[in-house]
Amino acid sequence: MESQDIKPRKPQDENIVTNKELNIWEALIPVLALVGMLAFNVLIYGDDALSGSNQFILLLGAAVAAIVGFYNKVTFNQMLDEVAENVKSTTGAILILLMVGALAGTWLISGIIPAMIYYGLQILNPTIFLAACVIICAIISIATGSSWTTSATVGIALIGIGEALGVSLGMTAGAVLSGAYFGDKMSPLSDTTNLAPAMAGAELFDHIKYMALTTVPTITITLIVFIFLGFMQDSSGVTDTSLLLNDINNTFNINGWLFLAPVAVIILIIKKTPPLIALLVGTLLGGIFALVFQPNIVAQITGADSLTLTSAYKGIMNAITVKTTIITENETLQELFSASGKGMYGMLTTIWLIICAMVFGGVMDAIGALSRISAALLSLASSTFGLFASTVASCLALNVTASDQYLAIVVPGKMFKKAYEEKGLAPENLSRTLEDSGTVTSVLVPWNTCGAYQSGVLGVPVIDYFFFAIFNWLSPFMTLLFAAFNIKIKQLRGKLA
Repeated sequence: MESQDIKPRKPQDENIVTNKELNIWEALIPVLALVGMLAFNVLIYGDDALSGSNQFILLLGAAVAAIVGFYNKVTFNQMLDEVAENVKSTTGAILILLMVGALAGTWLISGIIPAMIYYGLQILNPTIFLAACVIICAIISIATGSSWTTSATVGIALIGIGEALGVSLGMTAGAVLSGAYFGDKMSPLSDTTNLAPAMAGAELFDHIKYMALTTVPTITITLIVFIFLGFMQDSSGVTDTSLLLNDINNTFNINGWLFLAPVAVIILIIKKTPPLIALLVGTLLGGIFALVFQPNIVAQITGADSLTLTSAYKGIMNAITVKTTIITENETLQELFSASGKGMYGMLTTIWLIICAMVFGGVMDAIGALSRISAALLSLASSTFGLFASTVASCLALNVTASDQYLAIVVPGKMFKKAYEEKGLAPENLSRTLEDSGTVTSVLVPWNTCGAYQSGVLGVPVIDYFFFAIFNWLSPFMTLLFAAFNIKIKQLRGKLA
């Protein structure tokens, strides 16, 4: 039996609403209004736009769509019913997001994530520094599910090391971001990796597996280029991560047994266990490992002097549900560990975004706007490549205009979903394209929240690292290359063309 964790109903069973009263220009009014309002909102709020104001803008966009619907004889109940169906379709995605937060929390206090970081840092080799930056940041980003956390902690340290070695700051920043965004894309802990399949109607681990088809070649090319650039460097100096490694060791009981939990989850995924079950098992194993290997940490986060039944229960439950703070004298580790342990509470902003996006999409669907836009797109994009190219262009446009990577996934995801279905393409094609063009290119736009954040944290202007963020700008070209040559394009029937 196929898992239905993300999409309770099959794509082919979804009702496509048409409205002969609606023309293409009327269908585009809510879209243009939404993009304009989002652009203005991000201009005012900057990095804080995702904290709630963007979500409300999506509701305002839904209101504009509703006005267009009323004008074209669509009733309020019709719109509300479609919104309800849309929100219902994301039930699995919302539960998975909550479980991802829980998993991250227990894997932090159990020492699983710190162990990944500990062993990942030891890969660092001065002779291949730039390639090592990619690998280290990829490992840490996969472990934490956050490119922002990776660049704000280890990324800063690597920038300092690169500067001491005489390596170009632009090259180092490009290597850091290439690795960080690779990990962000491929980690089931990442909110964007959960968001893309939720918008497209795909399942999380199917999305990750399918995304690897374009992502692995892209990161391979990136590594080859950085290895070449590394050997071209006339650098000197000694890299020393011993202090960081010692601080991790002093805070946690690091050992190889901790990797049993990730291995167990990987085995469950390979055995095609539903994602919710695999993540739940991983969360519970993380809690058990925390009690066995890190009893002092569990007691510490509850403020208890020693581990008791009460402090053990509260410590595990706090890690699962709310943000967890690990106390350490190393400020870099303090920031990294604090950002990693978000719990289910840390996923609520993304869940809020999904629900509001579903409201906008539901109203757009109810008034017939999505089917009208899909028909226009299909008439313009007569080929599979044309549809992929249109999706990439839309994601790039939203990253430039709306200045937010989440919205570059949400809006095209909802708008293009019908077009992919009508072309007979599996939802993984859309979810992969959203990530290959929406997630990774956000950091290349200086006024985008991601571009502004990363350049500010690393202290390197976007224009300096733009060319060296090879993975980020190469990804959309790779997905278009696969589409142009019809390489493993998955059809709705489940076969690869």
